[in-house]
Amino acid sequence: MKRDFLTVWDLSESEIEHLIKRAIQLKSGVDRNKCPLLGKSIGMIFHKPSTRTRVSFEVGIYQLGAQPIYLNSVDLQLGRGESISDTAKVLSRYLSAMVIRTYNHSTIEEFAKYFSGVVINGLSDEHHPCQAIADMMTIYEYKGVLKGVKLAYVGDGNNVANSLIEASAKTGVNITIACPEGFEPNKDVLNRAKQYISKKEIFTEIKILHDPEEAVSEADVIYTDVWVSMGQEQESRIRRSKFKNFQINERLLRLAKKDTLVMHCLPAHRGEEITDEVMDGNNSIVFDQAENRLHSSKAILELLLSV
Repeated sequence: MKRDFLTVWDLSESEIEHLIKRAIQLKSGVDRNKCPLLGKSIGMIFHKPSTRTRVSFEVGIYQLGAQPIYLNSVDLQLGRGESISDTAKVLSRYLSAMVIRTYNHSTIEEFAKYFSGVVINGLSDEHHPCQAIADMMTIYEYKGVLKGVKLAYVGDGNNVANSLIEASAKTGVNITIACPEGFEPNKDVLNRAKQYISKKEIFTEIKILHDPEEAVSEADVIYTDVWVSMGQEQESRIRRSKFKNFQINERLLRLAKKDTLVMHCLPAHRGEEITDEVMDGNNSIVFDQAENRLHSSKAILELLLSV
C-alpha cells in the first residue's frame, strides 16, 4: 500500500518511536553493508535551495542501495508549463519515490495524488516533517527520553515550528513557542495538536507566548530558526525589527537549565537569531542535529520503501 510522508500526522506514535530508534541504530553503523532499497530509483525535486535536505537524502538513498536522481525544477517540463499531475504520472513509471522541497504545501499534496509511489515532503512553507523527526532523534539521544521534556522554541512560528508542535504532540514533549504577536504558528496545526492530546488523555503542554524569557525558563531544550525564511526577503526589515528581542544569546541562555541543549535547524544567520557564543558554546548540539538528518532520512526511506 502506498505511503506518503507529507506531515508528521502521517506517522503513528509507534512509527515515530521506531524511526528514532532505527535512526540511532543506523548511526551506530549497524547494517552498514545492507542495501534494503537495492534496485530502486528515487527522484528529488527542489524548488528551493538546500544543503542538509538534499545531501542527507542523496547520501542516504545511495547508502541504502538505491539510485538518487536530482531533478532541477528549472530543467523539468514543469518549468515549461507541464501540469503537476502529468509530471507525477510520467515519473511514476520510472521512480519508486519522490522527495519534494517546494513553497506551497498544496503542490506536494497534488503531486502525491497522482504519483503512484511514495512522496516525501522535504520542506514546504507549511511543514518540515523530516526535520522534526531528526530533531526528536537528537533530543532522545541526549536526554534518553522524550515524554516530559520541556522544549522552548524562540522565533518565527514557521514550518519548523508547525512540525515541532505536531511531533511534540505525538511524543509527549512539552513545547512552548515564543514569538512576536502576529507570527504565531498555524492555527489549524495548533488546534489539531491540542485535539489530539485531548483525545489521547495525555498530559502534554503546548503554549504560545510572546515573552522569550518566560518561554526558556527551566527549559531542557532551546530551539531557534532564521527570522527571514526563503520567500520572505521583502519582509526582512520588518521581521528583523519585530524579532530583535527574540535572539538566543548568553543572557537568555542563563534563564534556562544549566544543562539546556541549544538547537538550530540551519542555516543560521549568526548575530541575528543566535549569537556565535551560543552557537559554538558547550550547550550547542546544532551540528549533531544536522548530522542526524542523514540517519533519520535513511530510517524514513527504509520504513516507507522496504516492502
